[in-house]
Amino acid sequence: MTDRNPTKRTKPPSIQKLLIGTGTTGIRKENDSMGAIDVPAEHYWGAQTQRSLIHFAIGEDRMPIEVCRAYGYVKKAAALVNGEIDAMPAWKADLIATVAGEVISGALDSEFPLSVWQTGSGTQTNMNVNEVIGNRAVQLAGGKLGSKAPVHPNDDVNMSQSSNDTFPTAMHIATVLAFDNYLIPAVSALREAIWTKAREWVDVVKIGRTHLQDATPLTVGQEWSGYATQLEDALLLIKESMQGLYRLAIGGTAVGTGMNAPPDFGPRVAAKISEFLHRPFVSAPNKFAAMASVDAMVAASAALRSLAIVLMKIANDLRWLASGPRAGLNELMLPQNEPGSSIMPGKVNPTQQEAMVMVCTQVIGEDTAVAFAGSLGNFELNTMRPLVIGNVLHCARILGDACVQFRQYGVEGVTLDREQIARNVENSLMLVTALSPLVGYENAAKIAHIAFERKISLRDAAVGGGFISPDDFDRAIDPQKMVGNPRQDLGME
Repeated sequence: MTDRNPTKRTKPPSIQKLLIGTGTTGIRKENDSMGAIDVPAEHYWGAQTQRSLIHFAIGEDRMPIEVCRAYGYVKKAAALVNGEIDAMPAWKADLIATVAGEVISGALDSEFPLSVWQTGSGTQTNMNVNEVIGNRAVQLAGGKLGSKAPVHPNDDVNMSQSSNDTFPTAMHIATVLAFDNYLIPAVSALREAIWTKAREWVDVVKIGRTHLQDATPLTVGQEWSGYATQLEDALLLIKESMQGLYRLAIGGTAVGTGMNAPPDFGPRVAAKISEFLHRPFVSAPNKFAAMASVDAMVAASAALRSLAIVLMKIANDLRWLASGPRAGLNELMLPQNEPGSSIMPGKVNPTQQEAMVMVCTQVIGEDTAVAFAGSLGNFELNTMRPLVIGNVLHCARILGDACVQFRQYGVEGVTLDREQIARNVENSLMLVTALSPLVGYENAAKIAHIAFERKISLRDAAVGGGFISPDDFDRAIDPQKMVGNPRQDLGME
């Protein structure tokens, strides 16, 4: 009987400790199933990576490095499992795992040059990772780069795997790490900064606005508590979306059946990834769904869109409330970060708010692309995966960055123009709402119209028109009593 993997019987080579780098320049020959091709000798990648660089030179959108680093966890876990089940010798499994650790650390980042715009399964990125790990392992073992001995990119690094199950697995890992390590902390810090302002201004009465028109009063703290709570809700959606991302396609190989992989390969690899990252990754219970769809990624993208919608509302509110400084609302005074005009001296614009709105607009657009890509899961494989992960990671990054900048330069330094706020409350016609129980809705409406048309105060219109006595008016029109219990609303008592 022929051994399907004769290299497993070889004696372990003497593993060297070498600095990363091939130590050569020029070109070398690499081979794949289509023949030989020249590759740059200073890099570890092989023939399939080089073909992808030639055939998919589209734009400047590179596969996110986070995906390649996430692949390091996949290859490390797979190698260790293959070693444990004697599918490959332990020394080889350990060697692959060691190089995968270099991928994880970012030490080999320069070896992953491929475009997002490639095969929709991510096969070329999987092979890029396989080739880099394979050649680096060959180097450490004292072999010749490109020889594929004693470590082969397909037979060894990709053992028991397919691009169709490893790429979606790497997608999920990369997204979870992006959410956990960067986006969620950035949004949480912004939410806390907004809560701080809400508590500081809990008792500052201002005029409310609905339909962009004056409405009944509330406090600035109540208004800002709404912003903070919207962010809390958006964070909850992001965290809930991660539940689907913990289910990994690994073990499904080509179409979900697990062909060429041991029966328990997926669960064992997922368990190791979970152990590496201290997160509840598991093997997806149904590999056919995990590979034919990108539903979990679509849900994650939708959560990012929801966050973008919240952030856009907050940013727009702040720039409107700060409009002026003399011909606008001017209730807020935003931090003055840089000059706002090349022609109008002294002009300062709400630049952080505008940047946030642009980021949110971009995220909504990219989510639309993800949603459409999610609908294209034909038969046993969705082949829009690079687009999906490229957009999701890009959105997570720019939203996280925007939240950091918005907090530091657009929220923490905001102050109130209390005199302007007080004038707006005093001049508002909608305080008349408090008179409705005393004079009736129609008479209250008449008072508001008289005050508006004659440009007089509500008090003069109500008392002068004989609708109510001065004492009753003064008892009814007390803005502080119209806002309810703001401290209770904010959980401060």
